[in-house]
Amino acid sequence: MSAVLKTVEARFEPLLPERIGQVLRVEQQAYGHPWTQGNFADAIRTGYQAQLLMADDTLLGYFVAMQGVDEVHLLNITVAPDYQRQGWARVMLDALAIWARGQGAQWLWLEVRVNNARAVRVYEQHGFRRVGKRKNYYPAGKDQREDALVMSLRL
Repeated sequence: MSAVLKTVEARFEPLLPERIGQVLRVEQQAYGHPWTQGNFADAIRTGYQAQLLMADDTLLGYFVAMQGVDEVHLLNITVAPDYQRQGWARVMLDALAIWARGQGAQWLWLEVRVNNARAVRVYEQHGFRRVGKRKNYYPAGKDQREDALVMSLRL
């Protein structure tokens, strides 16, 4: 069951090391194969674009993206399970696209599990196009792997 927020202003904040624990709790609720504390710490240390979407003290979601020469690669985007299906992923994708354009990027790239139909739909509704597949990209448990769709958006 989704939690509905009363009228409240959502805002972006940079992901700082002291907030990794809060992000990890959401990450572990959202995924069977979550990022680790080390993954998030490395992203911050490397200077990746890592943003939290907050409403008061509530973490609605977050994203981590890596800037390239003329592109940005979305590495992780997550909406907290209690706030899914409320449009927050679109808000974060819009914010990422605005930031990427400001950095001179011409493309956004991402991978998504081939079986994650809901996420694929969100990305396609946002204008992303399927451009390829990466075989055995994601862990799927018990020595299994899952393919990823590669998707891109021209900015």
